[in-house]
Amino acid sequence: MTSSPGKPRASVIGLGSMGLGMAQSLQRAGFEVAGCDVSEAAVARFAEHGGVPAQTPAECAQGAGCVVSVVVNAAQTEAVLFGPEGCAGSMPEGAVFVSSATMAPEAARALASRLEATGRLYLDAPMSGGAGRAADGSLTMMASGSIAAFARAQPALDAMTGTLHRLGDEAGLGSAFKMVNQLLAGVHIAAACEAIAFASRQGLDLARVYEVITQSAGNSWMFENRVPHVLDGDYSPKSAVSIFTKDLGIVMDMARDLKFPVPVAGAALQMYLMTAAAGMAQDDDASVARLYAQIAGLKLPAGK
Repeated sequence: MTSSPGKPRASVIGLGSMGLGMAQSLQRAGFEVAGCDVSEAAVARFAEHGGVPAQTPAECAQGAGCVVSVVVNAAQTEAVLFGPEGCAGSMPEGAVFVSSATMAPEAARALASRLEATGRLYLDAPMSGGAGRAADGSLTMMASGSIAAFARAQPALDAMTGTLHRLGDEAGLGSAFKMVNQLLAGVHIAAACEAIAFASRQGLDLARVYEVITQSAGNSWMFENRVPHVLDGDYSPKSAVSIFTKDLGIVMDMARDLKFPVPVAGAALQMYLMTAAAGMAQDDDASVARLYAQIAGLKLPAGK
């Protein structure tokens, strides 16, 4: 796979709604971007946007100074790096692997140690912001890693982020901050769904509830962002229920290891697990409201 003359090369592994947007942001910044995904349709969409398609992570990373991994968890990240078609061996020495998956801090540290032993760099860089901000290059990244890893990744980070938090010089710190964020995000979504279902049970005008609450002290970013999905009856997955069964599961594992109580996060996790068990694991995480509706015999707005 050859590079275009005069263009720096980057790679994006994982071309879902987040990864595709990040790849497009890199392209706008002047990178030639190679990409791969387990979904052929995702790779085809990427190619339609001017990306260079690759079949495997190993092929994708060839010649890239920065490899951005936008997969789901530590296991997938390990496979991307060290699996049979992994990219660890095909990345140029001194290249940086930017890991955006949500994982436990100890998993990030272990992956960083393995990769850095090969002469490559690792940046622990989970993100927040959603597909819209990925597409316009305004993500928030919570990053940690060596000075060399930050320096190598900086042009790509500038292209993809609106806010970059430098959180320390070792992998794992970025992931720890992300898990605090995910605890709050998961709890806030579950609370927003409970609140709008509670309003429905009282027979309130839900659009009016949304208007009032978003201008009141009880508002949250997640209430403001997710309740419109309920009002529209649109549960196509912007962020799936299964994301929070995973992420709050990590929070619970971390809390158990730390011997620290997280009862509110535990209650929220149970709501996502019940929603998944009711057949909505791959639907939008606002589907927690649908679970409440099923339990209470409520009729929420139907999709158009």
